[in-house]
Amino acid sequence: MPRRKVAIPDRTHAMSFEALIDKVKQAEAALEAHERQAGADWRQFTAAWAQLWTPGRLLLAGLGSGFAIGLLEPGKRLANGRGALQMLGTVAGLFAGGSAQAAAGKAEDAADSAAQVTAVADAGIAMPPQAVVAGDDPEALRRAGLL
Repeated sequence: MPRRKVAIPDRTHAMSFEALIDKVKQAEAALEAHERQAGADWRQFTAAWAQLWTPGRLLLAGLGSGFAIGLLEPGKRLANGRGALQMLGTVAGLFAGGSAQAAAGKAEDAADSAAQVTAVADAGIAMPPQAVVAGDDPEALRRAGLL
């Protein structure tokens, strides 16, 4: 087996250890300078960005994006059958919630009326001949002597 020749570096191009340390220090200083410049650029960018977004521009951007989403979203949901059923269920729930709230209000009025009748009966006060319900009109209440 022949022996390979090993290249020996030329001593004229070799750097001394001190020269290598100086080169590393120079590279570190350059890196720190670039970091400071990047930080200053970032601060300037954020300040300009904050000045750009005035309340009027924010409002216009919100209205514009809301309008665009409003145009695109219903079409995407109705494109497949599942989206149409989901939207129908949402609308039905909206109406059911409103009617349930109205029914709860009437039940509360009836409970108040029953409590008034019970309180009057317990106190031994005679009720007027016309039974007054909380939902009656103001004229009926005046005739009954309650207003």
